Amino acid sequence: MIFRSKIDTWLSCVLVIAAAIALWAAAATVRQGSGTGLPVSIVVVLIGAVLPMWILLGTVYSIESGTLRIRSGPFSWRIPVASITSVEPSRSPVSSPALSLERLRVEYGAGKSILVSPADRQAFIAAIEHAKRAM
Repeated sequence: MIFRSKIDTWLSCVLVIAAAIALWAAAATVRQGSGTGLPVSIVVVLIGAVLPMWILLGTVYSIESGTLRIRSGPFSWRIPVASITSVEPSRSPVSSPALSLERLRVEYGAGKSILVSPADRQAFIAAIEHAKRAM
């Protein structure tokens, strides 16, 4: 089952504005015509525009084959459902693969945890519980 991340409006605005500024800066650098302009512009576009948009559009959570898979842009995690000890609401602002402050803290393994923000929190919790019972 696949769950998209809930996205807070303020965060999507910040990421889109950051991408727009990076694109503007890259274009301005290329227009200057210096020898290093193009390579610098490519790096600026990749880090300042592509990465934020990839994270914004590519943060998803899936539960399949006894594994919680978390993907946020180029970053990914695999957590065996059997190792999940609790799933609790959280509003922690700590950096995580969650695009909303309406988060769930997934505790697993030996003291590990990760914050996620599925748009349908209740269905996400139910899917984890179902996957745990199926084991």
